[in-house]
Formats: sequence, C-alpha cells, structure tokens
Amino acid sequence: MKKLRKLINDKSKPLVVPGVYDAIGAKIAQKVGFEAMFQTGYGTSATLLGMPDYGFIGLSETTDNARRIANAISVPLIVDVDTGYGNALTVKKLLQDLQVAGVSGIFLEDQKWPKRCGHMKGKEVVQKEEYGEKLAAAVDAKQDKDFIIVARTDARATEGLDEAIERGKYYKKIGADLIFVEAPKSIEEMKKIGKSINAPLVANMIEGGATPISSTATLHKMGFQLVLYPLSILYANTFATMKILKELKSKGTTTRLKKDLVNFDQFNDIVELSKFRKLEGKYSK
Repeated sequence: MKKLRKLINDKSKPLVVPGVYDAIGAKIAQKVGFEAMFQTGYGTSATLLGMPDYGFIGLSETTDNARRIANAISVPLIVDVDTGYGNALTVKKLLQDLQVAGVSGIFLEDQKWPKRCGHMKGKEVVQKEEYGEKLAAAVDAKQDKDFIIVARTDARATEGLDEAIERGKYYKKIGADLIFVEAPKSIEEMKKIGKSINAPLVANMIEGGATPISSTATLHKMGFQLVLYPLSILYANTFATMKILKELKSKGTTTRLKKDLVNFDQFNDIVELSKFRKLEGKYSK
C-alpha cells in the first residue's frame, strides 16, 4: 500500500480523492484506480441513519464505519471525524482507535458542536485556541509518521476569509499536515487561500455547493494538493436508486433499464467471489 504522505507530497500532481461511506463503494473506487479515499461524515449520516449531516453521527458510528471500509481496501483511507466528538482527550482516544483500524488520516474541524455540513447555513466555530488543543492532541496521538492530519476551518462563513486564512496558518504551526479552508465562494477567494497559506491545501468540490467546481489542473495551479469530491458517489447512487425504483413501481419490472445495471457476474467480481471460492476449496479438502 502506498503511504498517504507520499501521495500528497508528489508535487507533480494533486491527489484526487472520492468520498465513500461503505465498504462496497470503497472497493469500487479502488477497482477504478483511485489511490486513496475519504470516509464522508455527510454520507455516513445519510446512509447509516437516513439523516442530514447535522451532528447526529458520533464517535462509535464513525469508528465502526472506518474499520469496515479500511478492512475492505488496500489503499489509504482518510476519515472525517467532525469536531472530534468531545475534548482533546476524546480526540486522542479517537486517533488511537482509528490507527488500530488501519486508517491513514483524518479531517478535524473547528465548528461548535453539534456541527453541520460545511456548505449549510447556521455554522459556528469555536475559539481557535480551543480547537488548537484538540489539534495538538491529535498530533501527539500519531503513531506513524505517515499518518496525515487535515485541519479544517469553517471560519470563512462566520468570521470572513481573512480570519479563516489566519486560522489556517495557526493550525499549520501547531502541526497540521494539510489545511482546509471550507466553502470559499469564488475562484478569487480560492486563489487568495493558495497564495496566503504556505502548506499543502485541500479543495472541496461539492456538486451544487458553495464553492465553484474547478478542474483538477486549475486547482493544482492555485496551490491545492488534495482535491476532494466527497459526495459524488452518494449523489450518483441516490439518482440511480430513484431511477430504478420509479421504473419498478410504475412498470412492475426493471427490464427496460437492464443496460443501466451491472450484471450478476460483474458484481460478484467486484466483491471478489472467486477468491473466496478458492479459499473455500482449500479448507474443504
């Protein structure tokens, strides 16, 4: 498995990372060729609870989901841990558990709890010193030098872009590996972030979100080293699910949409059925 830090430090190209929320989606992303992936809190809340990213997911749901996903893939997994679900001690315990589960990095944000999706209204942020305590605990909890900590600030929406940039600089000094200023509203703001913060940066591309979608090449030129598409799989799967279920409900069959589905054998290939058949044969002799 390639180390996440090595992938991020490759200055020749940015690391493009899709958001996943379950083991099968992660296996598909790996099969397609992605070198790393991101466990989305938004997607985890939606798929585990059928609820919005509004502070309903806790430490146990996040950790359990991460363990399942990490066990299903052989590429690095970065996990959205929201605000860390408590104080500095909680964050330290969380980091220890995630590393045992095989996770390669985290996103830790500075919102007040209960948090909400970074592209929703009504966010609040804690004092930067309070977040700094959690971030320092996360840095201390790293058991592997290649483990990555992304410091996310949501201060753009509440304190303005300049304050968000200052927080990014402050979080870098504490020990964050990457800085993520959430939800800039224009290309000009993104360029300013790229010029102002001397650290590897995260660009968050949400279809229909507050930040304009830009090409990977353009984002790289602006200074962004990790390009995240956290909700593309969730939105695509939701669209496909609605389409097939509407067809089944109205027609009583899915025959007309057969071309839109993988077949039985193709799906079994994704979940590696042949590998388990061989293993079964080994132990049944």
